[in-house]
Amino acid sequence: MGIIWALITAVCWGSIVLVSEKLGGDFHSQTFGMTLGALLFSIVAFFIVQPDFNITVFAIGIVSGIFWVIGQRNQFASVDYLGVSKIVPLSTGLQLFGTTLFGVIVFHEWKTTTEIIIGIIAICAIIAGALLTSRRSEQGDEKDKQNFKKGLTILLISTIGYVTYVVIIRWFEVNGWQAILPQAVGMFIGALVLSFKHKPFNKYSVRNILTGLIWSTGNLTLLLSLPLIGIATSFSLSQTGIIISTLGGIFLLGEKRSKKEIIWVISGCVLIIAGGVMLGFTKS
Repeated sequence: MGIIWALITAVCWGSIVLVSEKLGGDFHSQTFGMTLGALLFSIVAFFIVQPDFNITVFAIGIVSGIFWVIGQRNQFASVDYLGVSKIVPLSTGLQLFGTTLFGVIVFHEWKTTTEIIIGIIAICAIIAGALLTSRRSEQGDEKDKQNFKKGLTILLISTIGYVTYVVIIRWFEVNGWQAILPQAVGMFIGALVLSFKHKPFNKYSVRNILTGLIWSTGNLTLLLSLPLIGIATSFSLSQTGIIISTLGGIFLLGEKRSKKEIIWVISGCVLIIAGGVMLGFTKS
């Protein structure tokens, strides 16, 4: 069941950037709108499930949500420099490296030699696939190089936020139903503080409530999968949604790629799927 939860996350999260780009707005209103949607989702879920809370759980959830805002806001910002079909694969590779490092070294989630071997091969396949999907056939001019540097710098900050958001929940063993409301509160506070001076209160933030609802569904299924299959496997499987984002960026958003680059994208997607399947066998 844990693998199914993680795959639902992949579908939800793989669609977020595409949906948000279609809905419009800058990264401030996109992020703020997402947090509004997440907050609405979490309030409804809270009254349905009514999980137990304590001060520690609530505090950890808020901190996790704030780090998520750092991750999501900077991912949206990096799209302006590099585009969806390039940013999402790079972001995925960096996040996989960070979360897997914590999952294996800190939480000891791969215990047997077989699990370690399969896991390493799977992660290498996913990262190789991510690099293939972002590969370019032409070198680009000086402006392209500057945009790449700026985009990559912003993306590194995004990765720190995303990895911390997942790891802190696993570290303190907060379950999914307990986490979603305090996380959403932290997300809303973080987005409000970071975006307030940019006046995010507009029609685009209202539209992006939809992306918040989609994200929240994926977030809940990820949190439910963590105690079942571990952070290394669950987060890695959840990131196979890169296929949706990458192909959608090319065919739905019209981001230009050469025929050679499209072949690289398809090859990368195959590697990512293969890696995701292998990760399903790394949990004892």
